Amino acid sequence: MSIPFVKMHALGNDFVVMRGKTAPRFDAAFIRRISNRRTGIGFDQLLWLEPPHSEAHDVFYRIFNADGGEVEQCGNGARCIARLLAGDGPDHQSTFLMEYGHGVVNANITVDGLVSVGMGIPNTEPAALPFVTTQKAAPYQTQAAGQNVEFRVVSMGNPHAVLMVDDIDNANVADLGPALERHECFPNRANIGFMQVLGNSHIKLRVFERGVGETQACGTGACAAAVAGQLAGLLGNKVTVSLPGGDVEVHWSGPDSEVYLTGEAITVFEGQLNDNL
Repeated sequence: MSIPFVKMHALGNDFVVMRGKTAPRFDAAFIRRISNRRTGIGFDQLLWLEPPHSEAHDVFYRIFNADGGEVEQCGNGARCIARLLAGDGPDHQSTFLMEYGHGVVNANITVDGLVSVGMGIPNTEPAALPFVTTQKAAPYQTQAAGQNVEFRVVSMGNPHAVLMVDDIDNANVADLGPALERHECFPNRANIGFMQVLGNSHIKLRVFERGVGETQACGTGACAAAVAGQLAGLLGNKVTVSLPGGDVEVHWSGPDSEVYLTGEAITVFEGQLNDNL
């Protein structure tokens, strides 16, 4: 038996999208095999789509990282799902309500063909990630990879730590990324963002994603960085986030407001996966 799939990407953050009435019990080893870029399809995340659990919604989705672990949320993945649904939908449907395990995402295909998603209200309380600390307020400090590190924490439905750096190209992502991802202060691990502020409305960002490694782009990471920068008094409420794979726009009006993420989402090809891979 073969399994149909669609390969998609958002700024190089790439996905395999599969669908069915109920999600199979994916074995982590199987996911790792098909995520391999030499012997499998290759992807950062696997997105599983199934019929919505409520008639008011358009789809229910789950997210699996390349290491086989299921995760809470993926901003670029949500944008790819909306793009795929727009291709399936009648009468050029352009707005979607998409369920996942922790809530509902509002998605919209803009007039210029970009995909905008509402990523919910960010939470900077340490317990939301969770982040274990005795420190009273951000920015927080810890030791990692033999050095003192300062960062802010943001939950976008998944856990993020954001470090501010002077030069994004020379940021020590290779050492600090994995050291912080699995640091004891993050019991469920965390996504680690390295942000260089270029101005009030523009940042550069690299993200070491939990269970994946450094990626070309990270949607929730872009949102977390924009939130952290605004709370630090360095950014306004509309920010261009330049990632290795390209630019996204993040709009956040401040505490108690939802974060909106806008950018491209591309279908690359469709195929059939041999399930005995």
